[in-house]
Amino acid sequence: MIIVMKVGASQAQVEHVTQKIEALGFKSHVIEGEERCVIGAIGHEKKKADLLALNSVPGVEAVIPISKPYKLASKELRKKPSIIKIHKNLSIGGDKIIIMAGPCSVESEEQILRTALAVKKAGGHMIRGGAFKPRTSPYSFQGLAEAGLKLLDKARQATGLPVVTEVMSQRDVELVERYADVVQVGARNIQNFSLLKELGKIKKPILLKRGMATTIQEWLMSAEYILSEGNPQVILCERGIRTFETATRNTLDLNAVPILKKESHLPIVVDPSHATGIRDIVIPMALAAVACGSDGIMLEIHPNPDQAWSDGMQSLTLEMFAEGMQQLRAVAKAVGRTL
Repeated sequence: MIIVMKVGASQAQVEHVTQKIEALGFKSHVIEGEERCVIGAIGHEKKKADLLALNSVPGVEAVIPISKPYKLASKELRKKPSIIKIHKNLSIGGDKIIIMAGPCSVESEEQILRTALAVKKAGGHMIRGGAFKPRTSPYSFQGLAEAGLKLLDKARQATGLPVVTEVMSQRDVELVERYADVVQVGARNIQNFSLLKELGKIKKPILLKRGMATTIQEWLMSAEYILSEGNPQVILCERGIRTFETATRNTLDLNAVPILKKESHLPIVVDPSHATGIRDIVIPMALAAVACGSDGIMLEIHPNPDQAWSDGMQSLTLEMFAEGMQQLRAVAKAVGRTL
C-alpha cells in the first residue's frame, strides 16, 4: 500500500502514520517528494485491508494499493527516477551516464594502477575490479581476496575514482563494505536471498546484476529483498541472459532497459562485456545501451587482455577504451545526455 500525505502535512503527522503502520505489523518506508510525502507500507498481503483505516488519520490524503509484487522497486511507489549518490559529487540515475571500467580480476598493483589511471584519463567515473571471483571451475583463479581489495583502495587513492567490486558471501559483506563505494552482487548470487537481506542492512549502494536465466520480475523481486531491509540504494545491471544463441557468450537483453524504466524507479546499468564475451562488439553494444536509455555502462578493460587471468577475450585494451569513450560521448549527446 501507498499512503499519500496531504500537501503541507507536518512531520508529527508523518511520524504518527508510520507508527500506526508499524503497529499493524508492516514496515514503513518514507519517501519525501517536492510537494508531499509518500509512505510505503510493506507486509503480508492478507493484512493490507487493515491499512485502509488510515484514510481517516489526520494528514492522510489517500491510501492506494500497489498492484506490483515488487512494492518498493515499483514506479507505483515512486514516480520519479531514483538518483543514487555514489561518492561526493557523483550520482547515478540523472542526465549523466556513469562509466564503470576496469579488469575482471585484480592481478597486481601495477595492473590495477595502470588501468585506473587510464580510466581517469579517458573520462571514466568509477574503477571496477574483482577481488572475489565466482568461477565456473573450482580450479580457475578465484581472486586475491582482501589483498585485491587493498589494491583497489590504492587505485582509488591514486585517481579519486570510486570503486565497485563484488561480494560473494554473507561472511564477506563487512569486509567488502569497508573497501567498496558500490557493492556488486553477481549474476550467480541474484537469488541468494540471505546475502541480499544482509546487503539491505548496509549503507552502501548495491549493484545488482541480472541472473543468467532471471526474468525481469524475478530480478526486481531480488531488488525488493534489499530494499525491504532498509537499503534504498539499488542499481540494476543488465549483463546478458542465456538463450539458444551460441555466437556470443550471452544475449544482451536491451529490451530490459526501457521496460525497467517503465516498471521501476531504480537506475539501470548495462554490462556489454559479460553479455557478449567478444571484445570487438563490446563498444557497439555499449553505444546501443546508451541510445536506449541506460544510466551507466560497465566495461572490462585490461592493459594486456591476452595475458589477463580471467575474461581476457571480452576485455578492451586501454586504447580501445579511450576511443570508445569518444563514441559514447557522441551518442550520449545525441540522446540529450552527458558522460
